[in-house]
Amino acid sequence: MDPDTAADFTVENVEKALHQLYYDPNIENKNLAQKWLMQAQVSPQAWQFCWVLLRPEKVPEIQYFGASALHTKISRYWGDIPAEQYDTLKMQLFSQIAHFASGSKIVLTRLCVALASLALNMMPEAWPGAVSEMVRMFQEEGGEVDGRARCLALLELLTVLPEEFQTSRLPQYRKGQVRGALGSEWTAVYPLLQQLLRQPDSPPLVKARVLKCLSSWVLLDVPLNESEGLVEASFTALADPELFDTAVEAIVNTISQPDSQRYVNTLLKLVPQVLQLQEQLRDAVQNGDMETSHGICRIAVSLGENHSRALLEQVEHWQSFLALVNMIMFCTGIPGHYPVNETTSSLTLTFWYTLQDDIMSFEAEKQAIYLQVYRPVYFQLVDVLLHKAQFPTDEEYASWSSDEKEQFRIYRVDVSDTLMYVYEMLGAELLSNLYDKLGRVLTNTEPTTTWQDTEALLYGFQSIAETIDVNYSDVIPGLIGLIPRININNVQLADTVMFTIGALAEWLADHPVMLSSVLPLVLQALGNPDLSVSSVSTLKKICRECKYDLPPYAANIVAVSQEVLIKQIHKTSQCMWLMQALGFLLSALPVEEILRNLHSLITPYIQQLEKLAGETPNPSNKLAIIHILGLLSNLFTTLDITKQEEESGENAPPIKSAPPQTGPNPVVVVLQQVFALIQTVLSKWLNDSQVVEAVCAIFEKSVKTLLHDFAPMVSQLSEMLGQMYSTIPQASALDLTRQMVHIFASETNHFPPIKALFESVTSVTLTIFQQGRHAGNNQLQRTELIPRCADIPPVGQVVQEDGKLLLLAVLEAIGGQSSRSLMDQFAEVLFCLNKHCFALLTVWLKEALRSPGFPSSRVSNEQKDTFSQQVLRERVNKRRVKDIVKEFTLVCRGLHGTEYAADY
Repeated sequence: MDPDTAADFTVENVEKALHQLYYDPNIENKNLAQKWLMQAQVSPQAWQFCWVLLRPEKVPEIQYFGASALHTKISRYWGDIPAEQYDTLKMQLFSQIAHFASGSKIVLTRLCVALASLALNMMPEAWPGAVSEMVRMFQEEGGEVDGRARCLALLELLTVLPEEFQTSRLPQYRKGQVRGALGSEWTAVYPLLQQLLRQPDSPPLVKARVLKCLSSWVLLDVPLNESEGLVEASFTALADPELFDTAVEAIVNTISQPDSQRYVNTLLKLVPQVLQLQEQLRDAVQNGDMETSHGICRIAVSLGENHSRALLEQVEHWQSFLALVNMIMFCTGIPGHYPVNETTSSLTLTFWYTLQDDIMSFEAEKQAIYLQVYRPVYFQLVDVLLHKAQFPTDEEYASWSSDEKEQFRIYRVDVSDTLMYVYEMLGAELLSNLYDKLGRVLTNTEPTTTWQDTEALLYGFQSIAETIDVNYSDVIPGLIGLIPRININNVQLADTVMFTIGALAEWLADHPVMLSSVLPLVLQALGNPDLSVSSVSTLKKICRECKYDLPPYAANIVAVSQEVLIKQIHKTSQCMWLMQALGFLLSALPVEEILRNLHSLITPYIQQLEKLAGETPNPSNKLAIIHILGLLSNLFTTLDITKQEEESGENAPPIKSAPPQTGPNPVVVVLQQVFALIQTVLSKWLNDSQVVEAVCAIFEKSVKTLLHDFAPMVSQLSEMLGQMYSTIPQASALDLTRQMVHIFASETNHFPPIKALFESVTSVTLTIFQQGRHAGNNQLQRTELIPRCADIPPVGQVVQEDGKLLLLAVLEAIGGQSSRSLMDQFAEVLFCLNKHCFALLTVWLKEALRSPGFPSSRVSNEQKDTFSQQVLRERVNKRRVKDIVKEFTLVCRGLHGTEYAADY
């Protein structure tokens, strides 16, 4: 079908297009048919063809399209329907629903949705008592449709009505009116549902639809006390396997409504009903029935999680609420390993956060009473969580899929977060508790103790120490003393030992005497590829936190690191972390030692880079070049001798301070030595954005770390950047230019090379725009200099000379010459010019927009004036300028008011 033949929206053509959509093997033809059908659906002719398509002799696919077209016209083009046709349309829909009650289910549902949309648009004035009328119409005898089919059709209609309300496009004021009207009609729905659910001869299918209908209506915040009887009947339905799932959904949806916490008496009646499910829960667990245990757990958790505060405050019922808490504890500790044997325990974790928050929010006296009851519960929770976090046996774990292992890893992270949170309630006693258990496990010679017990307890320590300040804890020295006693015979246990040491890095910085106990373990692990992530990240943390205590160990750390780097034990990302660790380590040494270590550390890579630079470019040596450049970047990211004076001031004791450094910065010394080599690499790889990006990253990270200490490199780097960008413009060069401008543009000594660089970049970028190759990133990088046009005269001169060209390029892009996804960047430039060069922008905008047909032939002079005034008015609200630009670009492209604009 040709999508341009809008005049041919006939029944025959619609049927042909549907056949093409469903049965044509050619994907392009399918797409054309779909596009044409979407136009047909919203066309005026749809009112004619939709009823014909619903005729009994048509196949369900065609009938479905007819019903969908009806819904589209009613829901989206309601204003086109004359008021005098409302009742006719209503009766036609009732008639069609009655007919399809014993026909195709998908067509019936679509027709119900169409009638629901009609009702919502007519309520309350044009169709008062709409729901009551629906119930009455379908309860009347008559026609060839049997009672059961009519009943199911009515339930379908009542179910989709609240759902259609949730997604309707009604204006906000109408939504409030309609919600109120629907809420008042619950009295017509409730008795019907109650009767059908409690009737002994109601078929299971009808009862299931009733429960689904209840789930739908409670989304309208039906008062909990007005649905009490239905909720009670839903609990009864849980005993029927056919109704179990829908009953769970109905109960959970009902008690999860925010408004339901007002009905405390009803909530108190629900607690014993939930507790009565414990026997069914235990049977399900024993029989391995995961679906049933999962459903019952959802009910218990939704009651506890949504209403813990309300139920806690009912002091006289404290025992029944405690019983509910213990039921949820059973669900948390459900037997089996997540996610292979069970998927229930993860549902409960949020409840423990909520309960703790509610207890801790009480005033002190009341809180103390609750803590007496609930602290023991939370200590029990810690035991349960650590048991659940335990790895399975090696054989079982080996049989898990990679997806199951990843889910288990995420589950352990959730457990870790919960333990960290629980620490706020239990405090130092929790650490003592864990330490005592670990001590017993490590000194226990009984064969029942496994590596999993040790690993789980260490994991508990790690969870807390990672985010909580444990410096005051009196058990950490004992823990550090226990770590070397652990028989590490398993990768998972070794990983956790590493991560635990890493979590204690800050503590080690305050207790450096203990470094000698753990550092050998870390360096040993560094040579094991299976411990790559944990060992490297731990070394990085130690080097960052303890660098002033590491000089005695520096030679050993560098030697081991060099060895593992040469042997290529670690993947790329871990090699980069290792270089960052060495950067931290070297930062604390005297300059001569830094240079000596740098020489031994990077000379092999420089030699390798020299060799690669002489080779003909190919994919293999490209990866090697990027890897070496990345290693240098990461080393220079953290090698910062300027931090020594800051950190050895008030906050650090004198023994930790290094002697004041003199002479050029070691990073600058190395960069100057390798500068010519980097230029050689660039000369061969300048058209490869990834290599250029890797080169720029070395300098960008060095500039960010060294700031003004980078000064000796400014002149030669500015010259190189200008040449790079002039030859082949790339975004990474612009990012580095922005960084240089940001730091050095205000310094008189460095302004000439920075100005020359900026002018070169500006000139090249404007040429790019004039040639029609637009890159939004180019625009954003101008915005670094514009704010300085008032306080730095040479910058002001550059902006005055090139600013209008910049504005013309921006307006041309907004006018349709650039992707709409880049409009935010262009808005940023306009906002920046308006904020800092208002007088100039006023003149430039007027001159630019005076040109006929610019920036688009689709905009009138009035629209251009409005745009100009709106932009000039906004000097504070950047978000508003972005909206103005988006609106104007749609007008320029002829898209304003279309469906394309709605997605923008």
